[in-house]
Amino acid sequence: MNIMKIAFIGQKGIPAQNGGVDRHVENLAMFLARKGETVIVYNRNGYLPEKINEWKGVQLLHLPFINNKNLAAITHSFLATIDAMHKKVDVIHYHGIGPCLLAWMPRLFTPKIKVIATLHSFDYGNDKWNTFAKFMLKLGEKSMCKYAHEVIVLTIVMRDYLLGRHGRECVVIPNGAYIETNTKTNHLSQFGLEPKKYIVSVSRIIRLKGIQYLIEALKDSPEINIKLAIVGEGEYREELEKLANNDPRIIFTGNQTEESLDQFYTQAKMFVQASEMEGLSISLLEAMAHGLPCMVSDISANMEASGDTALYFAPKDTQSLKTKLVYALSHEEEMLELGKRGKERADKLFNWDLISENTLQVYKK
Repeated sequence: MNIMKIAFIGQKGIPAQNGGVDRHVENLAMFLARKGETVIVYNRNGYLPEKINEWKGVQLLHLPFINNKNLAAITHSFLATIDAMHKKVDVIHYHGIGPCLLAWMPRLFTPKIKVIATLHSFDYGNDKWNTFAKFMLKLGEKSMCKYAHEVIVLTIVMRDYLLGRHGRECVVIPNGAYIETNTKTNHLSQFGLEPKKYIVSVSRIIRLKGIQYLIEALKDSPEINIKLAIVGEGEYREELEKLANNDPRIIFTGNQTEESLDQFYTQAKMFVQASEMEGLSISLLEAMAHGLPCMVSDISANMEASGDTALYFAPKDTQSLKTKLVYALSHEEEMLELGKRGKERADKLFNWDLISENTLQVYKK
């Protein structure tokens, strides 16, 4: 059996501290390493509190970058691409459309290296980017379609878009859900949370995640006696804290990882995601895998993930969210049944062992 040497480029780093791309890479790399492949993940310098060179069988290489919002990803990806070409890896796997601006480099200078790209989301839809950055991200999307040997997308909607927009055939391989249940330590008490007496939202805290609508819905409903745990970090947190206005029901926990994150899922009453746009949310898939009742915005990516196993509300609509929240909290048995079916769906469709095997077959194609 030939062992492949695979380099992952485009993520901030692993073990993931925040963000869906990092968690995707973390799980995919870990499962590929379990299958005996040699996996290299490029971390940004300073991403981890301590620099480690190996994690669960995955090699970690730490490289510098220009610490600027518009330049961080591309400068780190450039150095990682140079290093991966020098190491003569078998596969360079780019994650995200921004890093795919560089996909031409290995195609030109190291043609024996197979170039794979995964489209995680249409990043140019994020208002944090200025006009020039959005233009470059769209150029990255074109570069991905032109230079990658194979393009992986997370959803059927993404596949249809790239086929219609760029004439590019793609392989659909979804995100997955991986959980390690370990609740020996009580991570909730420091935040004043009690089991089954809070709902949880897990994401990067950016405007597109729609957490502002969830906060507004809760503030408009003083009769709802349940806490909201907002798990994650991001540039929008300060604005959301102002919006929450010290409401004692709204708790910002910051980033949570591994055991502590698992406990937030395990002990919650319900998972709520109010996103305006998603690729295929790992947080939602993990909530489903925990058997947690899910209430989510009815955007196409969420509906593709949850099917008929979630309660849906209209995105960017505080009243719709509030109405469904009140309904969910007063129909506990119905929600528990949705959670049970969601777990069955996650176990069947979003299994990292299957996902990593399908990805490996794309490498070997």
